[in-house]
Amino acid sequence: MTPTLFGRWQTRLLLLATVGVLVSLPFAIGWIGSSANSVYFWILGYIAIFGLGWDVLYDYLQKSRWDRDWPAIYQLLAGIWELVFVFCGIKLFGFLPIPLPKEELQLAAFLLHYSVVWLAVFISSQSLMRIIFIRWRFRGGEWL
Repeated sequence: MTPTLFGRWQTRLLLLATVGVLVSLPFAIGWIGSSANSVYFWILGYIAIFGLGWDVLYDYLQKSRWDRDWPAIYQLLAGIWELVFVFCGIKLFGFLPIPLPKEELQLAAFLLHYSVVWLAVFISSQSLMRIIFIRWRFRGGEWL
């Protein structure tokens, strides 16, 4: 079944709050990347907040398709668009505050963190959600 807007929101928030936090933890404590910093949780928060808004657009676009389907390639394109938006907001234009000067956030660390979080959330949405929440896909992505 095609996810509803409320189902998209629930799934996004659940996966970012669980899988996203677990994947961000090694970055935040300094195991991966240059140094320990909470900036990775700020990035995760921006992904969640702006993602709720983007989901409104994605839901509208999905409903305009003849089969009301949202293929995985569209999820990849949406992930790339969200990456560009958050990167521009944090690093280029600086309208998204982070707990360190924007010049200190390394591009490689940002890209690695975002890519690993996106991949982990994508894989979890395609596998774990279907295993843990058996009726999740039949309820339009709603797990409550």
